[in-house]
Amino acid sequence: MSWFPYVRVLHIVCGMIAIFMAPAAMVTVKGSVAHRRWGRIYFWMMAIVAITAMYMAIYRPILFLGLVAVFSFYFAFGGYRKVLRKNAGPTAIDWIAAILTLVGSIGLIALGFHPLPGQFMPAPAVSFVFGSFGIVIAASDIVRFLKPPAFKNAWLYSHMGGMLGSYIATVSAFSAVNFKFLPIAIRWLWPSLVGVPGIFLWVAYLRKQHAQGNKQAVAVVPS
Repeated sequence: MSWFPYVRVLHIVCGMIAIFMAPAAMVTVKGSVAHRRWGRIYFWMMAIVAITAMYMAIYRPILFLGLVAVFSFYFAFGGYRKVLRKNAGPTAIDWIAAILTLVGSIGLIALGFHPLPGQFMPAPAVSFVFGSFGIVIAASDIVRFLKPPAFKNAWLYSHMGGMLGSYIATVSAFSAVNFKFLPIAIRWLWPSLVGVPGIFLWVAYLRKQHAQGNKQAVAVVPS
């Protein structure tokens, strides 16, 4: 008996839950019980989505989807681990995840240049964009493992970037499956084109707010 139909249903259900859980975490107060609860549910839904995606990618087999599953889940994994570790150093699992993502992202770039015959593959631009993002994120994390940032809120910005990046990947998968009226490259990439600049702007805004808050705190310290 094939488990594929049941795994596919589980994949879809957990993906839909993740799509609604992420906004619930976003609108709650950061660090609150509700924020942690919705964020934890979102993370584990994304974990199941990644595991079921890997199963389906191996069952078909479709290498592209397997590599995208690794790339997508690493954002959620990295964001979640930032909260657990904060300013502590990386452990073996952090190194393994970053290296696997780096290798998988290089694999996506390679697939863009040389698609495998007979396997599903969207426009090469999708592999190039996803692979490039994955390389940048995984390589940046490896650099931070070797040389941790000096400012204390670095973990917070990395956490936000990772979780929001994973949500972009989730919306991308939803769009790729359902928005058939769009050209295939746009169907896969519009969430990244909209969301990635939004992440940079949001993190820049928070860093500015934190910098202003630190200046004000210094100003009121009696001399």
